[in-house]
Amino acid sequence: MFPFKRALVTGGAGFIGSHIVEELVLQGIETISIDNYFAGKHSNLAHLTQYPHFHEVECDVTDYDCLEQYFPGVEVVFHEAASKKTICLKDPRRDLDINAKGTFNLLELAVKHGVRKFVHASTGSVYGEAQYFPQDEAHPLSPTSYYGVSKLAGERYVKAFEHLYGLDATILRYFHVYGPRQESSDVGGVVSIFARRLLAGQPITIFGDGTQQRSFTYVKDVVKANLLAATAPETKGEVFNCASGIKVTIYELAAMVAEILGIANPDIRYGDWTPGDIKVFDIDNAKIRRVLGMDFMTDFHQGLTLTVNWARNYFSEGSDRV
Repeated sequence: MFPFKRALVTGGAGFIGSHIVEELVLQGIETISIDNYFAGKHSNLAHLTQYPHFHEVECDVTDYDCLEQYFPGVEVVFHEAASKKTICLKDPRRDLDINAKGTFNLLELAVKHGVRKFVHASTGSVYGEAQYFPQDEAHPLSPTSYYGVSKLAGERYVKAFEHLYGLDATILRYFHVYGPRQESSDVGGVVSIFARRLLAGQPITIFGDGTQQRSFTYVKDVVKANLLAATAPETKGEVFNCASGIKVTIYELAAMVAEILGIANPDIRYGDWTPGDIKVFDIDNAKIRRVLGMDFMTDFHQGLTLTVNWARNYFSEGSDRV
């Protein structure tokens, strides 16, 4: 049984956030979704509006006063709102505001209003280039992108609030999460971008030579990890790699998406490497398996098929939904 009666999810209308909101609402938890709708979509939550214990709120995590009115009575916070890595080069100051200042706002409000648990979504980008494989939670933190730096700042604020105020917080570092509802615009996730472009009969672009390796994790596994992190007492003050351990190159991914869509010879083009891009992800997930008993989906092709089929249906119905 989930031990909290009232939950708040930032980025609740986004890809991962909407799946967390959905699970909480279906479990009967009073749930507040906070989103500024820069990337989030009302359509991601439309199926939940029938539930009286679901509350959809438009608010930016950088707006302290807006946030505070929704904190009374909140027992657990899932902080999923973030500036994405794909936009940090375009506006690094905004990236910093969201990932650092936004996190600080939420932590301050969590302490002020007596929140019992704070689950913070971070990223493997805080590690930077690997110094050894596989990367475990003790790996040095040396981010190479604005996004990695700002997300590490968010982590440091979490640790400061733990130390200063005894806040019960857990950090989950995500790695290449994929699944239904993933943003498919050119600042979205690579799986959805590839599916969208192939479905439209357009070429797909791989930045670099396609040999870069990723560790893809299905979104429902991430939801499971968040709920386990929120409820297990041994997670207090801990950091976990939230990654399946599956290793796939970007070229292999492109070929698999094309195969699922029945496209024999996809038009694949190559561009320059993205600045700050990490070439190889080889992640150690032993800690989250051991401490939380976490069991990830092991069949990547199955998860990818579910995702691509969702994209097929989504775009056939029209992709202009908000």
